[in-house]
Amino acid sequence: MLNIILLEPEIPHNTGAIARTCAATGARLHLIKPLGFDISDKAVKRSGLDYWWLVDINVYENIDEYFEKNGDSNLWLATTKAPRAYSDADFSSEDVSIMFGKETAGLPEWLREKYSDRCIRIPMISEARSLNLSNSAAILAYEALRQQGFKGLLGYGSMADKV
Repeated sequence: MLNIILLEPEIPHNTGAIARTCAATGARLHLIKPLGFDISDKAVKRSGLDYWWLVDINVYENIDEYFEKNGDSNLWLATTKAPRAYSDADFSSEDVSIMFGKETAGLPEWLREKYSDRCIRIPMISEARSLNLSNSAAILAYEALRQQGFKGLLGYGSMADKV
């Protein structure tokens, strides 16, 4: 199972796009409060998130509750401050968890220090501060799924009949 963890996400559209990636891939979405938006049924329906029913979502009051319930086995931290690229990460095990920080501040320093050997980054030019959170989550999710052989995902489209 691929787990995408968002620590204190602030922008609803980013979380919505990440939720859609989770829905399309079967990944589990973990949201750690505080959230910068409302995820009630009414708010979700108003946002037009018609795929929300496909998302396996868990919400936590704080990071301590997340770790109490899930531990930190095979946890990877996505940060622009990481010393190595995501392509160096071994996502091949069955359960992989990738944590992302909030849009305005990223992951807290104490967390990056505690898991410094599990910090990974997406390569980019030095002048770019970062990629959009939802793009970053999609890149790393699909790399993990690629390493796992896209287990459970369709590997073909409707054009397969014509080939």
